[in-house]
Amino acid sequence: MREHETVSYLERRIVAKPRVGIILGSGLGAFADTLTHRLEIPYADIPGWPASTAIGHAGKLVFGELAGVPLAVMSGRNHLYEGYTPKQVVVGVRAMAALGIEALVVTNAAGGINLAYNRGALVVISDHINLQGTNPLIGPNDDSLGPRFPDMSEAYSRRLRGVAHSVAEGLGFTLPEGVYAALSGPNYETPAEIRFLRTIGADLVGMSTVAEVIAANHMSLPVLAISCVTNMAAGVTDEKINHEEVMETGRQVHGRFVQLLTGIIPRLVAA
Repeated sequence: MREHETVSYLERRIVAKPRVGIILGSGLGAFADTLTHRLEIPYADIPGWPASTAIGHAGKLVFGELAGVPLAVMSGRNHLYEGYTPKQVVVGVRAMAALGIEALVVTNAAGGINLAYNRGALVVISDHINLQGTNPLIGPNDDSLGPRFPDMSEAYSRRLRGVAHSVAEGLGFTLPEGVYAALSGPNYETPAEIRFLRTIGADLVGMSTVAEVIAANHMSLPVLAISCVTNMAAGVTDEKINHEEVMETGRQVHGRFVQLLTGIIPRLVAA
């Protein structure tokens, strides 16, 4: 099985078993450079791991430590719009779970639908709406990973969200919560689509995250997800949306983002 080759290859390379897995979204990849005792492995070197072709995604798996906690960090993810299947999109989540992570932190760049958000805001995802038209669990179920019909009533761990709020408060800022809508992309949404998404209860919109969160929940892996509002969604302002704006906003929030994760990570794992 290709999945076993992926995990076996990584087990031979790493020194310490990771306790937390992190997926970094567009413009947030520099976080991986803050780890100590780093081991960087390009996706191209890992059997069965899809290449990361999106701009702003380095395409490497980084092992290292932050605040004394061993981590596995995906600097770059895979998306449906790159032509990958849902099962390929979640290869990284499955592999990190097999390596022994106890919690998954997912980050992304998102468009702000909620008018209370500003560009550069960090938002904890409380729930999602899957409008990608597909699901990584379609097909025969692997009972060794999880049940045929996994519960999603708390897809984003309430406990981990509480940790994030506590850490942010200690740093002097608040983290709003919001519902994330996932579309397939790669085009940005139309103003009419954004009005529709606001009507059905979405606060944020993006092209990732949901498949990974579904796979994690299938394996009973607790998830914390944080969006960086890198642009306001179409129609919210008169400005055109471009990917360079997304990347630049990610760079601007880097310091606050690192502070937040540095405080959160040690509290995600049991003593």
